[in-house]
Amino acid sequence: MRKVLRFVLPLVTLVSTAILVGCSSAPAIDLPTPVTTIGQATPVSVHVTDPHGVRSVSATVEQNGASYPVWQMSQPSKAKEATFNFTAGVKTTPQLKDGKAKLVVEATSSGMLHKSSRIERDVTVVTQPPTMSVDSEQHYLYIGMADLATFNVSGAYTSAGVRVGDQSYRAWPLPGGKPGLFSLFAFAWNMPQGTIPLVFASNGAGNDVTSPITVIFPKKEQPHYTVHDLQVSEAFMQKVVGELDPNGSGDMVTRFVRINTEMRKSNNKTLSDLRFKTADHFLFTQTFQRQPHSQAEANFADLRNYIYQGKKIDQQVHLGYDLAVTQHVGVEASNDGRVVWAAPLGIYGNCIVLDHGYGLQTIYGHMSHIDVHEGDLVKRGQVMGQSGMTGMAGGDHIHFAMQLDGVQIDPKEWWDPHWIQDHITKRIDAGMAPASDVATKPAQRRRRPAKSRRRR
Repeated sequence: MRKVLRFVLPLVTLVSTAILVGCSSAPAIDLPTPVTTIGQATPVSVHVTDPHGVRSVSATVEQNGASYPVWQMSQPSKAKEATFNFTAGVKTTPQLKDGKAKLVVEATSSGMLHKSSRIERDVTVVTQPPTMSVDSEQHYLYIGMADLATFNVSGAYTSAGVRVGDQSYRAWPLPGGKPGLFSLFAFAWNMPQGTIPLVFASNGAGNDVTSPITVIFPKKEQPHYTVHDLQVSEAFMQKVVGELDPNGSGDMVTRFVRINTEMRKSNNKTLSDLRFKTADHFLFTQTFQRQPHSQAEANFADLRNYIYQGKKIDQQVHLGYDLAVTQHVGVEASNDGRVVWAAPLGIYGNCIVLDHGYGLQTIYGHMSHIDVHEGDLVKRGQVMGQSGMTGMAGGDHIHFAMQLDGVQIDPKEWWDPHWIQDHITKRIDAGMAPASDVATKPAQRRRRPAKSRRRR
């Protein structure tokens, strides 16, 4: 009997310990959306995980040695995971003052031992919105065009820039240590006319301010985008599907349209995300050059109907220029910059993206091969590879495009040294070359038979 007890007692102790350990886990607390600033009524989301549910969850703000309760859950929760939403700020806790503070969240498990967890986050209490003053320039814009605004922001803020509709463009400190901010912004090709660009500043606590920019849209300057019916031949469809969707499912037309829509959208998202790989200064000092001796086979924001066997199977907008010279011509960098992409990219084929600073980037698509690498610094006019017909191209050419903070824009103004002088250099004293630096002039356009028109 003693031998049996000698065996059973440690076993019972071990099982009891395991039960206690299983019942005594502490809750895991997380803030899915980081909170760095608290204002009038800042939304806070808390996610708590505990296999036994949670007995209580509370939040306090600690400041200047005092602790202020801001929220308490109403009743215990049996759920293993739960998200709690509340607001913290001066509206519910008027004792808070501008300055540093600490947000504290505590949770207690419903397990046998009621173990607790606690997280702390440093925050800044901001009770007043920032103030701003915007330049008095009259900004002449057309659809697809970029421009630059300068402004000053006073008071605490976490982000600032220009909003045009649902698109935001970052603010940057003026070069040379001068006081103030500037933002390069654009009026996208599909932005509804009448949309007023707004300078904004946000302190991250719900205290945002905006101010409109004075904008004039001269009617005679507005581009007239053209509509093209592109005849999709059997050979072109086979080429595109074979190169870009070799193992796909569905008939050829379905796969072609999927490439032209879903892949196009994904590729453009990849391009847009490259805005995060940008320098905080201009990498160039001269105007942008157009590919020498090139003819434009397609222009910015042309609307394309894709016609196959007499039926329209798709419609897309072409956001760039198709520039043709000769087969396998050397593709020249339009300006000094840093390579942030040099690899195949779906419909764009072999593609290079150069960053020129402040979110301004140029795109070169359909190349036959690439001679630069990501991270390389290149000079204006440097040959980076050769033109081709990779991706969704039906003939040898360069797809040239520009984007600003991820929004594709019309490049033509950037080829004009006088425009850069008036819209960029004069406003921020960016140290550009004078307007006598003449951009490369486009070659006279020749009409080509429809069958030889370039496609992308």
